[in-house]
Amino acid sequence: EAVVARVREQSSRVVHSVPEEILMDEELGKAMAELLPSNYNFEVHKTIWRIRQAKVRTVALQLPEGLQMFACPLSDILQRFCGVDIVILGDVTYGACCIDDLTARALGAELLVHYGHSCLVPIDSCVMPVLYVFVEIQIDCDHLLRCILHNFEASQRLLLVSTIQFVGSLHQIRPELQRHYRSVEIPQARPLSKGEVLGCTAPSVKAEEVDALIYVGDGRFHLEAMMIANPSLPAFRYDPYSKVMSAEAYAHEQMRFNRQKAIEEAASASSIGVILGTLGRQGNPNILSHIKKSLEAAGKRYIVVLLSEITPCTLFFFSRPSSSALVNPLSSSLLTLPGP
Repeated sequence: EAVVARVREQSSRVVHSVPEEILMDEELGKAMAELLPSNYNFEVHKTIWRIRQAKVRTVALQLPEGLQMFACPLSDILQRFCGVDIVILGDVTYGACCIDDLTARALGAELLVHYGHSCLVPIDSCVMPVLYVFVEIQIDCDHLLRCILHNFEASQRLLLVSTIQFVGSLHQIRPELQRHYRSVEIPQARPLSKGEVLGCTAPSVKAEEVDALIYVGDGRFHLEAMMIANPSLPAFRYDPYSKVMSAEAYAHEQMRFNRQKAIEEAASASSIGVILGTLGRQGNPNILSHIKKSLEAAGKRYIVVLLSEITPCTLFFFSRPSSSALVNPLSSSLLTLPGP
C-alpha cells in the first residue's frame, strides 16, 4: 500500500542517513548480538548517531517496565561506543504520556531516549531533545496469519489493532488477509500510528462495518481501551508470545454503573479533593483549571493534591474530603473516598 511504502521509504532514509562506519561497526554488532535479543529493534545505530551528532555528555534512558530489563545492556553499549554518562530513569512508565523530560533535565541529561511508545507528546513541547524509539518486535507472522485464517470466516470484515511494537506485523499480514476476507482495515486515532492503540487512546469505528476486532499483543490494558471505544464489536486477542487466540469480553454495564455511582457520590460531597497526576506529562493543568472553576461555581470546597501515583495507601492520608476526583489528561477516572 502507498502508506506502507511511504513508511518504509522514510525508514530507509533514516537508516541510510546513519554513517557506514556505525552501521558496519563489527564490535558494535557483536555487542548488540551478545546483549540484546535479535527480534527487538532498539534502533541502536540511530541512537548512537544521534548522540554523536548532538555531542552530548549525559543521556537519560526511559523504558516501560516490560523493557527495563534491557536498560543496563543499552547503557553499557551507549557508554562504550559514545563515551557518555547514562542516567536510567527508574520510575514507573505506564505509557507515552509518562515521558519524563523534566526529571531528565533536572538530573543533568542533555538528551532523553524514550523507549517503547510513539510520539504522543510532541518533541517540540519537551524541555530538552528527545528521541523516541518504538522498539518494534518481530513475531511469527506466519502463525498469526494461519491463526486468523483458521478462526474467522471469509465473509467477515476484520479490524486489526496492536501496540506500537507489533504495528509493523499488522501491515505485513494485511495484503494476504485481503485475499481471503471481505475487508481488512487498520484504523488510526491521530496522532498515533495507523493500527496503534494506547490504554487511553483508541479509534472509534462504525460497528455496522466491522464483524470482528483482532488485537495483537499481550495483556488486556490496551485492548480494553479499544473495547470501551467500540462496545458492540466482538473482540479477540492474539498473544504473540503464547501464540494463543482468545475471545475477550468487557463488563460495559458494570463500568458505567460504577462511574455513575461515583459521579453521584461526588455530586453530593461538601468538599472535594482534586488530584493532579505528576507522573511525566500525565497531568493537564488546563483540565485542572476547568474543574476548579466548575467546583467554585457550584460552591464546593476543594483542595488540590499533586501525586505521581495513586494508591489506596496514599489516598488514606487524604480521606478528610468526602470525595476525591482524579484529574488525568488521558485515561480520566473518578474515585470516591469515605469521610473520616
